[in-house]
Amino acid sequence: MLTLFHHPLYASCRFVRIALGEYGEEVSLIEERPWTRRKEFLALNPAGNIPVLLAEGDHPLVGASTIAEYLDETRGVFQRERRLMAEDPFARAEIRRLMDWYLVKTEAEVTKHLVHERALKPLMGGEGAPDSGAIRAARANVRQHLKYTNWLAATRDWLAGPKLSYADVAAAATFSILDYMGEIDWREFEAARDWYSRMKSRPSFRPLLAERVRGLAPASHYADIDF
Repeated sequence: MLTLFHHPLYASCRFVRIALGEYGEEVSLIEERPWTRRKEFLALNPAGNIPVLLAEGDHPLVGASTIAEYLDETRGVFQRERRLMAEDPFARAEIRRLMDWYLVKTEAEVTKHLVHERALKPLMGGEGAPDSGAIRAARANVRQHLKYTNWLAATRDWLAGPKLSYADVAAAATFSILDYMGEIDWREFEAARDWYSRMKSRPSFRPLLAERVRGLAPASHYADIDF
């Protein structure tokens, strides 16, 4: 069985979990707090970042993009219509662009700050009170990312094109954390809300909807597929 070192409030980790679920792969989860610099974990990944997937033969694969490429090469090519990466090179480029948008850009401008200030600081100790300025800036940026997602969802069947892809998985992983924290008002973004509802209804998403983060209760609508 595959083993994933993850944290439930890291979008990159949720991305890998959803992707594994889409491919019907069972995975053993080990929750990792990367800020503790645990010696045993650093032996697997000296960089200390997550996610890390222990693949066949216990080979450590580090980072969401690396893991996604590995899964495509070892699982996706056999999945036909369920493959999360396209065959056409331009379609592949668009999927990768949107993966980067959500797992890097949205993470840097929104998710990282809200998660750090609202959820992780109390766990880390010695970090002080939440930075209200960082929270305000991140909340302002949420709207721009939702507007863009709303446009994508309104003009395409799925975010990157006609089929479900890694782009949808990346966006859903990111927004699921913000939705858990009650940071999204979906009423203003109907197309994005309908797309996210489709993602929430997929079997690969069920473990995330059932999961609860210690010390942080989810928004009341979080597990409701129909909001």
